[in-house]
Amino acid sequence: MSVSRIDGRACDQLRNITINMDYLSHPLASLLICCGGTKVLTAASFDEKVPQWMKNQKVPGGWVTCEYGMLPAATGERCKREAASGKQGGRTVEIQRLIGRSLRMAVDLEKLGECTVYLDCDVIDADGGTRCASITGASLALAAACKRRYSAAENPFKELVAAVSVGIIDGVPMLDLCYDEDHRAEVDMNIVMTESGNLVEVQGTAEGAPFSRARLNELIDLAEIGLKQIFAKQREILEII
Repeated sequence: MSVSRIDGRACDQLRNITINMDYLSHPLASLLICCGGTKVLTAASFDEKVPQWMKNQKVPGGWVTCEYGMLPAATGERCKREAASGKQGGRTVEIQRLIGRSLRMAVDLEKLGECTVYLDCDVIDADGGTRCASITGASLALAAACKRRYSAAENPFKELVAAVSVGIIDGVPMLDLCYDEDHRAEVDMNIVMTESGNLVEVQGTAEGAPFSRARLNELIDLAEIGLKQIFAKQREILEII
């Protein structure tokens, strides 16, 4: 994979990732994750009650949910603040549901106890892959919060989760697309995976011609190359908290 990209990376190379832990003062855990030009502020907060539907159905344990948003100035052209229109857009709802689903895979909800964990993901600068950066950051914030709240024996956190984008541009599979690459990709895909290598979600779309099963496998393999590096970074940070 020696084809040159917009930012000079190799086709199987991640953008530079930096994570600044405890970026906020008040949440049990928070961080700023930067994946290339994409920057997402994530936080994990506990509420000592569960949603009403869990009470009504007498579902044991707790719940993990997400709220996702993008600041108006996070993109090249200012986007309208959703609160001003009185409702969330379809894209926002879809992304925060994806993040919530992904992170519920990371914990034992019964062991969590009767509480709700809110994962807040706020995009402050967007250059592609905002949902993937949000999942990766929220997973680490959740892991850190659980480590601080529970004893080692009672910790409900099971394993890290991370996400990365892959795509095909000019017939070439590429890892971790920036916005300009994503904008012109023939195939665009987001892969969510657990640290043990199991898939949580695969979101893939052919923007032009359909792609083969062999191409799908190739893209998942490419994503796994990047995800192993992301897990190593998450694990390194988590072990020193």
